Amino acid sequence: MDSQAASGAHRVDGIRYRAGDVLRMSCPFTEAAVTRVSRFHVSVRWPWWEIDAAADGIEWNGDVALPTSADHGWESEYFRTRPAEDTLKAGDRCLVGISPTVVHVLAVHRFDPPLETGWLPRPATYLDVLPQGESHDAGLEEQGYSIDPVGGVPFRLELLFRPFAFLETGDEVVDRDGRAWKFDAPWHWDAFDGAQPSTPSWPLALLFRNGEPTPAAVAAVAEATTTGSHADEVGRWVELTGAEPSTLV
Repeated sequence: MDSQAASGAHRVDGIRYRAGDVLRMSCPFTEAAVTRVSRFHVSVRWPWWEIDAAADGIEWNGDVALPTSADHGWESEYFRTRPAEDTLKAGDRCLVGISPTVVHVLAVHRFDPPLETGWLPRPATYLDVLPQGESHDAGLEEQGYSIDPVGGVPFRLELLFRPFAFLETGDEVVDRDGRAWKFDAPWHWDAFDGAQPSTPSWPLALLFRNGEPTPAAVAAVAEATTTGSHADEVGRWVELTGAEPSTLV
């Protein structure tokens, strides 16, 4: 299995997601049956996936357990039931889905071949997302809520903002002061001279993008950086996410 986590963009069903993207995420509330209830979890028959009978050594019974408010993971779970989890009992019918919420993409993972999870469709891509107000913590081994944007669950993902959308990972530019830089999405800049300051002065001129850039790409970068600054891009992202971008570097 080849698993790759990257800050670069990956095309998923015609959409190119990348780390740093700010999304409005939701999922239509769909009817489901409650199969089991405990103090900390409510299990529902998942309305979107099918059992993968060919999965090697993985047996999934068709249920997904959602935390109740008594569980410490309740606040980090995006899926909710209607009525609320705490009011349900086995045999009830409920709705399960996600109300519109703003998240930002921490990482994009690609799997080739797709993962064997016990359900179908098998995921080929995961997006790790964080909620508003939560920043990346390099000290945590695992962080983020993983979703498969085309994995059967009808997620609705609206791109609200992409920092430095006019640049691609690995782009090389020269800034207003004549300094050359390499851009590593979403935030990190490498100055070829190693000097300070550590971010370029706009406007920017595109020098390299997988070789000599196209005239259209050069023009797009020049136009996008005629006004604004690195700080403006960061400020817009912080405004939407309530998070600290520097920890993503």
